Amino acid sequence: MENRHWHVGYWIVAIMLLLLFQEMIQTYRTVETVPYSAFEQALAEGKISEVTIGERVITGRLRTPEGRTVAIAAARVEPDLAERLDRYKVPYTRVVENTFLRDLISWVAPALVFFAVWYFLFRRFAEKQGMGGFMAIGKSRAKVLVEKDTGVTFSDVAGVDEAKAELQETVAFLKDPQSYGRLGARMPKGVLLVGPPGTGKTLLAKAVAGEAGVPFFFISGSDFVEMFVGVGAARVRDLFEQARQQAPCIIFIDELDALGRARGAIPGVGGHDEKEQTLNQLLVEMDGFDSSAGIVILAATNRPEILDPALLRPGRFDRQVLVDRPDKIGRRQILEVHARRIALGPDVDLDKVAAMTTGFAGADLANLVNEAALFATRRGAEAVAMEDFTAAFERIVAGAEKRSRVLSPEERRVVAYHEIGHALVARALPGADPVHKISIIPRGIGALGYTLQRPSEDRYLVTREDLMRRIMVLLGGRAAEVLVFGHLSSGAADDLARATQIARDMVTRYGMDEDLGFVAYAGQRSRFLEGPLAPDELGAVSEEVRRRIDATVRDIVMEGFACAKRILEDNRSTLEQAATELLTHETLEEADVERLFAQLSTPPCGGSPSPAA
Repeated sequence: MENRHWHVGYWIVAIMLLLLFQEMIQTYRTVETVPYSAFEQALAEGKISEVTIGERVITGRLRTPEGRTVAIAAARVEPDLAERLDRYKVPYTRVVENTFLRDLISWVAPALVFFAVWYFLFRRFAEKQGMGGFMAIGKSRAKVLVEKDTGVTFSDVAGVDEAKAELQETVAFLKDPQSYGRLGARMPKGVLLVGPPGTGKTLLAKAVAGEAGVPFFFISGSDFVEMFVGVGAARVRDLFEQARQQAPCIIFIDELDALGRARGAIPGVGGHDEKEQTLNQLLVEMDGFDSSAGIVILAATNRPEILDPALLRPGRFDRQVLVDRPDKIGRRQILEVHARRIALGPDVDLDKVAAMTTGFAGADLANLVNEAALFATRRGAEAVAMEDFTAAFERIVAGAEKRSRVLSPEERRVVAYHEIGHALVARALPGADPVHKISIIPRGIGALGYTLQRPSEDRYLVTREDLMRRIMVLLGGRAAEVLVFGHLSSGAADDLARATQIARDMVTRYGMDEDLGFVAYAGQRSRFLEGPLAPDELGAVSEEVRRRIDATVRDIVMEGFACAKRILEDNRSTLEQAATELLTHETLEEADVERLFAQLSTPPCGGSPSPAA
């Protein structure tokens, strides 16, 4: 209907322009404009046959020698013109000019031009901002899907059995509400999926859509937020209106934290009215619609701690489902799902791949399988082998190899001793993660070498001794440089940053220093978005306590450095032998590490002697 309206408007404008053009052509064909003096001379010579007097111009007909009459026009009207025309016996008439069309065009044409320019610019702006059509600003931008559109079912989801069971119950409630409601139970209004990035929250929502066979509205939390006041609330109203018309249905809001951030989180700062109006409208819609209508809201977020409490109360989001990183069994199941799409070689052991990928989420595992397939394709293999999975793992963890980055012989020696320092300390300390590979081939951005450690099992708790061992391993590279070369280099920058962060967490978050007390001085980080804690997040801590925290962190780091250096001093010959072999081969595999570090001594600061000692 909108297109037809604009077509009619175009036709009207085109016809008006055509009539104006024809009038102008006709006028210029028959009328010749002459000076008023020429008109007076022609009148005196009797060449004027008739005259028409208008408000601003005079139009007359001129008798030519050939006997034809030509119209002339003079842009001047004298008050005594009628007396002269009577004297020369020239008939004349007075006409009132019809200027309606000309005046109409003079008013309408600029307005049309202005509106066309404004419409064009606004539409370009709306397209860049992703706001859709000109009249669709307040319309919901949710994508409506049905069962066949997703192509994902619960069989495609692995590693999150508990979360899948929760959502399967929701799907069963939608399919058979009578059976589930026979004892008076009602269907949950909302299910909030929380967990780290890449664990499969959106995939679970797609699987729910594929299994339920009901309309599925998919929208991101940021789609509600616009620069225009009231647009977000209008889109929320439109979304729920569409959902009521197609109930039973499912609404999935991805990245809910973009929409549902707690109100008043930043007091005294303006500019949040639009977001709060949108959130208020969402709260009203969730609490206002009839639960018997069969509308279920799914939402996903990585930051549940910043959501508004009114959004999380029962009656809105009745359930919070944790979609966490998978354990070893879950990683094996996820690898099996993604391995269906590739050709696996006979030497591939998915249990080993699952063991080496501790901490990987579902998206990381999917990327690992894809990278392994790409490595196999590059070398022209018929199937993906175990070596391709190892190469893909190293690329993801350490970065791509940079063989074009040529190091000088002295730099290669420093890097070799640095990496052997990490590996030797890790091998000497009981309980440290085992070393699987050492390399001095530059990788990624700024990494001149790497030591690959893989934990033998999943860990959910760490002790103070575990954290101290991590600090010692991290500082083993710096200790080797000091011991062998007697100078410091910038190669340990990342190791120092990580060791310092671990020590600071021990003091401020875990309460592992008795002098400072079992007190948490730092604020809580996001559970699912781990990152370094800024120094100004210590909270209400006195300057004296800050100085003591800094001093304690320094003592912990220096204690770890001293222990790492002592281990290397006690095993100096092994350090030299391993570094020489690493310089020769550039890479040492797990078997080489076991052979070189078969006999090591551990000083008392490192804990009990190593079993290999």
